Amino acid sequence: MTDTVADTPTTGQKFTAETLGTFVLVFFGCGAAMRSGGDYVATGLTFGLTVVVMAYAVGRISGGHFNPAVTLGAVLGGRLPWNQVGIYMAAQLLGGLLAGAALFGLNHGFDGFSAEGNMAQNFFGDQGTGYAWWAALLLEILLTAVFLWVILAVTDERNEVNVALGPLAIGFALAMIHFASMSATGTSVNPARSIGPGVFAGTDAIVQLWLFVLAPLLGAAIAGLTYPILFGQGAAPVAGSGLNFGGGRKDQFVPGNYEAQWNQGQQGGWGQPGAAWGAPPQQQWGQPAPQQQPDPAYGAPQAAPPAGPPAQPGQWGQPEPYQPPTQPAQPGQWGAPPAPGAQPGQQSAPGHWGNPDGDDDGRTQVRRPD
Repeated sequence: MTDTVADTPTTGQKFTAETLGTFVLVFFGCGAAMRSGGDYVATGLTFGLTVVVMAYAVGRISGGHFNPAVTLGAVLGGRLPWNQVGIYMAAQLLGGLLAGAALFGLNHGFDGFSAEGNMAQNFFGDQGTGYAWWAALLLEILLTAVFLWVILAVTDERNEVNVALGPLAIGFALAMIHFASMSATGTSVNPARSIGPGVFAGTDAIVQLWLFVLAPLLGAAIAGLTYPILFGQGAAPVAGSGLNFGGGRKDQFVPGNYEAQWNQGQQGGWGQPGAAWGAPPQQQWGQPAPQQQPDPAYGAPQAAPPAGPPAQPGQWGQPEPYQPPTQPAQPGQWGAPPAPGAQPGQQSAPGHWGNPDGDDDGRTQVRRPD
């Protein structure tokens, strides 16, 4: 039980994981765009690789969202309760802003560096490549929806693809999205990525941030709500997710692997309703929990014994029949002398008082009262 509690990700650990992951994504992705002069291959692959690396690094803790749009899609898709959205999004925004500040400060190491318009910020219209605002809006909605459909599909419990390949598919998806849109909008699909460097890139970049916040959230909402309709729910949504704003459980346990993080609280998951209390970490969402029954002596969960004829009084796990005070005590019963031939220190029979499991090495024998 101690190991189970120690392995449970805390709210602080989730916050730290999302902050760190988003920082790495924005710092290295935008940094590659700034230092490579906007090279498509270098920038697209860097954004994709950072998602892969950080998902492998901290995905077991928080699921590796690193993006408020991804968090919204996960909630509406039934994978995450609403009561965790604030923590995730606050961490992601903090990580993006810290990365923007680091890029702003470090690039001043170049003589004559000006941050205005040079922070790998997102853009449209006259301040960018002349791409119309409505087209930029629709493009970012479409790209984010595709991104979320990929994420929800890869992390679907019904997907037979090896769980370890999930971050790779998601990272490649982000890279191909960059290849298709960098010259139009600079590629957002992530409000934290846009806000982080955008607030340091001058007034024009700040004015345009509304589109790169609104469009990714709309795209994520579309994907989260339509994924169960298009591809099936697969299992009951997490309590307090989707269009059910009724809370969820703040203490619900999250198993320690990437895919299970995306299926928090699913029925049958370790530590959730329908699962055995104290089940091993490898028990995955959707697997039936072993039946249990309490130990008659202590009430601790024990594995159910094999089916068979009803146990008779005196057998293991059954109480001894009550003996009236006038009836002589039989050997082996509580308060009676040991059975004939018994040696000092010999273990009492399993099921007798003082030795419910037969594993106390004979140290709980009851001596005849003087």
